[in-house]
Amino acid sequence: MLEIEAIKQLKARYCRFLDTKDWHAWRGIFADDFHSDTSESGGKVIDGADEFVAYVRKSLNKQPTVHQVHAPEIELTSPTTARGVWALNDVVRLAPGLNLDGFGHYHETYEKTDGQWRITSSKLTRLRTDILNPLFSVRISDRMNRTAAKLARR
Repeated sequence: MLEIEAIKQLKARYCRFLDTKDWHAWRGIFADDFHSDTSESGGKVIDGADEFVAYVRKSLNKQPTVHQVHAPEIELTSPTTARGVWALNDVVRLAPGLNLDGFGHYHETYEKTDGQWRITSSKLTRLRTDILNPLFSVRISDRMNRTAAKLARR
């Protein structure tokens, strides 16, 4: 149970460091060979922790964000490896009065090296994405999300 709690603490730091834009500390929670896959939710695949942190920093540096994770399903696969699924709700301020409110899951793997757990891979899947402002709310369907992702990759 101590190892599972350590992984929960790791994920809590993930959210806090990302939302407070503490990029140096955020980089420290990933293995060097970290693999990110956000392609199913409109993003892309990135290999390497430095590359991933640089990409997110460029994308979200000025945007206020709030990441909330809960209901972890963590399985120790060996004394030094684990996998987990986390329910996610994130809010990203896109522009004044315009926010993205997303719901989905992080599917992750972890490795313990030098006595510290680090995230080795993460795949983001979305169940729902809403664009909100004080006057209206628009649900972004899976079809619209896939189409926008294809256009963005061109």
